Amino acid sequence: MRLIDLLATERVKVPLAAQHKDALLRELVELVMGPGHPRIDEVLRAVMERETGLSTGIGGGVAIPHAKTDAVPTLRIAAGRTADGVDYDALDGEPVRICFLLVGPESEASGHVKALSRIARVVRRETVREQLTDARDVAEFLRVLNAAEAT
Repeated sequence: MRLIDLLATERVKVPLAAQHKDALLRELVELVMGPGHPRIDEVLRAVMERETGLSTGIGGGVAIPHAKTDAVPTLRIAAGRTADGVDYDALDGEPVRICFLLVGPESEASGHVKALSRIARVVRRETVREQLTDARDVAEFLRVLNAAEAT
């Protein structure tokens, strides 16, 4: 499984406009669902519920919010980087700059875990995080991600 295969261009935004966590989660859910989708609020609720248990701000300026919900038919990913860091209650207390949102139905739990693992593996490298943070546009963000997965 390659992230680049799950991450459609229209589901990536550079920069993300949100300046606080709740707005960031909404912006990512709107990206993953598409504008005006009737189930945006349902997916957002699932993501917010997951977030109440433990912050998905994993450190190093990265957050990977995720949820399982039958409001989406297949596994979907949205991603981007913020213009400025967002206070996210991350595990290391640092602001978040890079976000990957992952949502999928319960029936794709195995793919969900594999995608989370793949994202974590890619962003654990400091050079990749720096390049994603410095990406000027969607094309550059995707190029960095594609190159990172190739190594």
